[in-house]
Amino acid sequence: MKIAMLGSRGIPASYSGFETYYEQLGARLVQRGHQVTVYCRTHHIAYPDPTYRGMRLVKLSTIPNKYLDTIVHSALSGLHALTQGYDIALYVIAGNSLVAWIPRLAGQVTVLNVDGLDWKRAKWPGPAKAYIRFAERMAPVLPTAYLTDSRVVQAYYREAYGSEPPYIPYGSEVPRVPPGETLARFGLEARKYILFVGRLVPENCAHHLIEAFQGLDTDLRCVIVGDAPYAEAYIARLKATRDPRVIFTGYQFGTAYHELGSNAAVFVETSGVGGTHPALLEAMAFGNCVVVHDTAENLETIGDAGLSYHGATGADALRELLARLLADPDLVAELRARAAARAAAVYSWDAITDQYEALFEALLTR
Repeated sequence: MKIAMLGSRGIPASYSGFETYYEQLGARLVQRGHQVTVYCRTHHIAYPDPTYRGMRLVKLSTIPNKYLDTIVHSALSGLHALTQGYDIALYVIAGNSLVAWIPRLAGQVTVLNVDGLDWKRAKWPGPAKAYIRFAERMAPVLPTAYLTDSRVVQAYYREAYGSEPPYIPYGSEVPRVPPGETLARFGLEARKYILFVGRLVPENCAHHLIEAFQGLDTDLRCVIVGDAPYAEAYIARLKATRDPRVIFTGYQFGTAYHELGSNAAVFVETSGVGGTHPALLEAMAFGNCVVVHDTAENLETIGDAGLSYHGATGADALRELLARLLADPDLVAELRARAAARAAAVYSWDAITDQYEALFEALLTR
């Protein structure tokens, strides 16, 4: 099959889960003999070569604006795709549903991964939320097919729109890396820090962890991995902490990210919105003890392999739970083993690639 991947910032992955999703899925599809093209945004992807891990890269400009960046690039990518003879055009984000029909004009099958319920994010003002809700309503209509990586989101579409998308989970295979240069650079020791990984935007609630950690009597460190565009005020608030045990690393990818993930004592997923969070799945694959904000999507991801805190209470509830874990190393060890086992059993990228191949082939023959 000739497959295009549209709607993300592009690869190599250097921002969020959509990019990692395309990189991991695309590389495996290439290994199976498929031709894969990934559309990239020129102001995000500095990688100079025309291919990466066997995938062809098409780099197009867009309007680098919080509200127009994604939809403009997705529309331009769809127009470019019209002349490329793709069998499958795979999009991400429900907001892209309104342009996911474009490759269909050339007879291509379009598939949209709607991810989470993006309109819940605090960063969007009223008009943007209204657009996203309308785009969400169009997800079952405009592309050839749509899917989700969350049973919770699947149930939402069934109840809200009377349409049930197929469910294919996100993957979580990552290499485990021993302590090395990255830990040394940030003054860290293995199993001596609590880890957060994600975009530093209000709805991801990193402030829950920082505020909770400041009240803990521990010699562990609190490591905040990530950054975000268009969130300068919130990030400044986070970094205003006077606790020297809190360390901000900025974005970390590749070996540096794997090293930080492999050696944490506890991983905390504080996000209060979204579908399946890739950083949480990868933390489980690293064999971390995981603690999550008690959203339905996070609870679905961890099953019985982690603990949750009451997100509406926030830092106070999280502090109590972390104190319990730090006082009970046997429980931490048990949860580490459970997380690794669940990640291996449920979230294998190879098994997920099998499901995408089957879906694409079924759509092409119906």
